[in-house]
Amino acid sequence: MKTDSLVQRAIFPVAGLGTRFLPATKASPKEMLAVVDKPLIQYAVEEAYAAGIRQMIFVTGRTKRSIEDHFDTACELEAELTSGGKDELMALVRAIKPDDMDCVYVRQARALGLGHAVLCAERLVHGEAFAVLLADDLMIGEPPIMQQMTELFAERQCSILAVQEVPLSQTGRYGIVKGEAIAPDLVDVKGLIEKPHPSAAPSNLAVAGRYILTPGVFDLIRIQQRGAGGEIQLTDGIAALLAVEQVLAYRYHGTRYDCGSKLGLMQASVVLGETHPELGREFSAWLKDRHTTARESTD
Repeated sequence: MKTDSLVQRAIFPVAGLGTRFLPATKASPKEMLAVVDKPLIQYAVEEAYAAGIRQMIFVTGRTKRSIEDHFDTACELEAELTSGGKDELMALVRAIKPDDMDCVYVRQARALGLGHAVLCAERLVHGEAFAVLLADDLMIGEPPIMQQMTELFAERQCSILAVQEVPLSQTGRYGIVKGEAIAPDLVDVKGLIEKPHPSAAPSNLAVAGRYILTPGVFDLIRIQQRGAGGEIQLTDGIAALLAVEQVLAYRYHGTRYDCGSKLGLMQASVVLGETHPELGREFSAWLKDRHTTARESTD
């Protein structure tokens, strides 16, 4: 079960309703929306696994059963694949949940915000540092983003936030960091504001959907007041943590696709489609031909 990573548990808050994708998410979780041939949640779990994390904690809601089913054994499917001699497909199905990976599920009874969702998993992290991955943010990097962060955590031993620069006009969509640079890709966080108006934003450095947090944040989330949107915000809990612990913001090396939006999901599908080992070449050729045809039709 153990790996070299000091971070062994990851929390995946997946209880949201996904209203921006209706009607597609009326009966199916947004985390199960596919980018090429894998659902969003699988990309996030694979990223955590690549970082040495072996216990995946899903904070779910009552409409999220298909996420649990996705990481469970599908006996009928495996029997069909075995009888048909489809060994490659069998390997693909079994790779979804490696033998040394544990999946644990806890329900968020009411949608009270990201901070509350993380708090729901407190008893499952056993007082240790833990990761939080938002499946809405599909993040591609080499090495994987969470691996970059666990390696940094091994060195710094404090909470770490993945961050990226965004246009100032978009600060109202993110938690925004105020801090001092201590290395080319590292900022010592001095303040954190959830979704500030551009005129009130201390910077344009936005928190992306990857965190490594120390367990002290739980006590602070538990007593905090509701914040932006009337919700219990994770950002507010981390901001309170600054009074007692160091928190670092890390400019990760990679690309983030906001798959919580329709445009971001489409962008990720195109980019990952072009690099897919089986269909990438054919798909890229189709795109090129389509663009050529479109230009010719307007000439």
